[in-house]
Amino acid sequence: MSDEKKEYFAHETAVIDEGCEIGKGTKIWHFSHVMSHCKIGENCNLGQNVVVSPDVVLGNNVKVQNNVSIYTGVVCEDDVFLGPSMVFTNVMNPRSAVNRRDQYLKTIVKKGVSIGANATIVCGNPIGEYAFIGAGAVVTKEVPAYALLVGNPAKQIGWMSSYGHRLEFKNGEATCPESGEVYKLENNKVTRIK
Repeated sequence: MSDEKKEYFAHETAVIDEGCEIGKGTKIWHFSHVMSHCKIGENCNLGQNVVVSPDVVLGNNVKVQNNVSIYTGVVCEDDVFLGPSMVFTNVMNPRSAVNRRDQYLKTIVKKGVSIGANATIVCGNPIGEYAFIGAGAVVTKEVPAYALLVGNPAKQIGWMSSYGHRLEFKNGEATCPESGEVYKLENNKVTRIK
């Protein structure tokens, strides 16, 4: 895409490889590298020193803080927040002398997820919509929608609303204090009542 037609901002120190799709209103900051064949949606923000590996997909309004590495196999849906220095992996048993590029595992991060600073997401573990991963957590298994996880290895300690507030369930229902949205907890699964 020629500079005259691009509808996104890239700092002069950012490197953007050929064959990327970058949406309108997206900002890519200092020393970041967007590798070939990435798809980045509209109104995203990639902070300083971010690496987006080949074939990564980021939806609309994804916020990527400084020093984040997003490796091949990762798909982030709309409205995902990736905190400073968090990282994804893409191979379960990496070895420098063994090429395992054909063994990359896919990691799907669903709509509205927040992942805290310095968290690690071990590959192949899908993260359900609006889940909240605390700072420094190490995710080693699938994460349910709206779940709140902390620690190493990450353990679920509660539930979060789509606005990022802890949900306190009484008789199977909880209300978000900010949005007023009502949630239902049934069979260890949270759903938002529309």
